[in-house]
Amino acid sequence: MGDTGRLGSGAGASASGPGLVRRRRRRWVRIGAFGVAGVVIAAGGAGWAVYAKLSGNITPDEAAAAELARYEKERPTSLVKDARNILLIGSDSREGDDNARYGRDSGTERSDTTILLHLSAGRDSATAVSLPRDLMVELPGCRRPDGSRSVPRFTMFNQAFQVGGSACTIRTVEKLTDIRVDHHVVVDFHGFKEMVDAVDGVEVCLREPIDDRAAKLRLPAGRVTLDGEQALGYVRARKTLGDGSDTERMERQQRFLGALVNKVRSNDVLLNPVKLYPVLDAATSSLTTDPGLASLRGLYELVRGLRDIPMERVQFLTVPRESYAYDANRDQLVEPQAERLFERLRTDTPVAVAGDVPRGSAPLRPTDSRDGSYGDSYPGPIAKPVVTVSPPPTFRGNTAAEDTCE
Repeated sequence: MGDTGRLGSGAGASASGPGLVRRRRRRWVRIGAFGVAGVVIAAGGAGWAVYAKLSGNITPDEAAAAELARYEKERPTSLVKDARNILLIGSDSREGDDNARYGRDSGTERSDTTILLHLSAGRDSATAVSLPRDLMVELPGCRRPDGSRSVPRFTMFNQAFQVGGSACTIRTVEKLTDIRVDHHVVVDFHGFKEMVDAVDGVEVCLREPIDDRAAKLRLPAGRVTLDGEQALGYVRARKTLGDGSDTERMERQQRFLGALVNKVRSNDVLLNPVKLYPVLDAATSSLTTDPGLASLRGLYELVRGLRDIPMERVQFLTVPRESYAYDANRDQLVEPQAERLFERLRTDTPVAVAGDVPRGSAPLRPTDSRDGSYGDSYPGPIAKPVVTVSPPPTFRGNTAAEDTCE
């Protein structure tokens, strides 16, 4: 018994006994746990570093926020909770080495492209409305970059950005539409190219070959994948493509944006971290936004529901416009069609788009079938009204689901 007891106690302390095995196992478990924790901490640190870098890429537009706060009482109020209106501004700034190739830097910049993007409250549709840069509008008095203030005047829309930057552009749009702009995003030429290159180019369909020396663009007819430089030339070219009008240029931009949305929404990009990171890096590096969007969290909160919007519900159109009565090279709104569009956006009411609606014409209205009246042929003593839901009015435009080659 004693020997057995000593053997048992010795076995626990023996260099080759099972006790040592258990201690070694516990030690390796602890080392493994610390290793896993280290990996998690390292991954978390790397994740935080990536998050911080991407967030730091975005430039917050503090000056615009301060200017808009100054005129808060004059701004429209939001009518529908959770609906959002974002003003997308493409700047033609030549500042910076990469932008200088597109022209001389005069010290000013104008809005080369402006789009009012409406996101429905339920995030089941997105409607992007292009505003012509040559549209004649009432410009409010705005703060200039040097601190002085301009006087209100009637002039071209793209003058707003040149005079007072994004804040002046937002106030002009709100005055024109009576729609509250919740957020804004400004992107320049370089940022646009970087975003296209980050998704490995965007495919478009060209009905005819393009040879535009001014845009540095030479492309064959048919399906073509454009890189960033080519894409910039394609969306900016005006005189040598189509009828040379700014309206047709905007429609070309809308079709390109639809193709870009399709490319980014594809699984090849969103589900591939190797491809997704450069897209996020390019997108955030090219953006100047209101402070509410100037972080990955802010952008995520805005777009997290957009991935579920069907492509046919991502719509692009140009505000109903026609040649200005006193200058054929300028535009004016077609009324009451433009106000009808603005009202539906204000109230988050659906609109539809179609490519065969004549430019500047009234949107197609639902046929009045008199279904709400009492029917004379109803066999009962009193006919009950038939309740029907009228389809939304149709404006000239396209959707992200359309294939321009078909």
